[in-house]
Amino acid sequence: MSDSFKTIAERLQGRLDTLTRAERQLAQLILENYPVSGLGPITAVAGKAGVSTPTVARMVQKLGFKGYPEFQAELRQELTAKISGPIAKHDTWAEQAPSGHVLNRFTEAVIDNIRHSLSQIETSDFDRASALLADSAHPLYIVGGRITHTMAEYLYMHMQMIRPGTTHIQSTSNSWPHYLLDVKEGDVFVIFDMRRYENNTLKLAEMAHQRGARIVLFTDQWRSPVHGVADVCFSNRIVVPSAWDSLVTTLLLVETLISAVQDLTWGESRERMETLEGIFDQTRLFRKFT
Repeated sequence: MSDSFKTIAERLQGRLDTLTRAERQLAQLILENYPVSGLGPITAVAGKAGVSTPTVARMVQKLGFKGYPEFQAELRQELTAKISGPIAKHDTWAEQAPSGHVLNRFTEAVIDNIRHSLSQIETSDFDRASALLADSAHPLYIVGGRITHTMAEYLYMHMQMIRPGTTHIQSTSNSWPHYLLDVKEGDVFVIFDMRRYENNTLKLAEMAHQRGARIVLFTDQWRSPVHGVADVCFSNRIVVPSAWDSLVTTLLLVETLISAVQDLTWGESRERMETLEGIFDQTRLFRKFT
């Protein structure tokens, strides 16, 4: 995919191996508090990274920009997109809406999001996340936000059937600090945090990290601040022709992760599911036609 369709963070991550030591030092600074960390004067950014101003200028050119002002203008656009609400997002795409039915336009945007997101994911990261969720020796905590709680609930329902020791934390509730009482080193948190990132979610992640928990983060292409403490971070493209962001790519990853964890734990998960089916039969929860 052309660089013009990538965020600056994605360009930096894709070029880390080609950068000099000083340029990598600068890139890490920018990525730590992205995109705000790159919005200061060139001398200030260089000073914080401990590099020279010519180093900043060279790296910016390697990313495809004519100069530092053009680089900063792109960062400001990304920052605007990162914090924009549904009305602003609607106005942006409505002005540039292509011709054709919304079914086609929306589907094409979603497919493009999936292709791009998958191209950015390392299979080793996915395998590591699968192994973390499959490790029933450590409790698993799952948490979402105002919108992404639906993803958290969906993952929780399946993980509860597959493995023991699974807890769903309601991040919007004032009771979430109570869950931290039992968190120990090696426990696993799956956190969903998309743009208009939530303060409760960040604080929960930071405190869990301090207790030695390992964190798997599902976020967007601009990346939630939680990525700073995450062991594995899945950055999904979420922009579609709508006032709301799309969670289709996130759902794809979640369902693939569920399948991978089930395969890793099949002996245990099969027994749990058979037991659960027996409970369903006793409660007559589902209608049978035989």
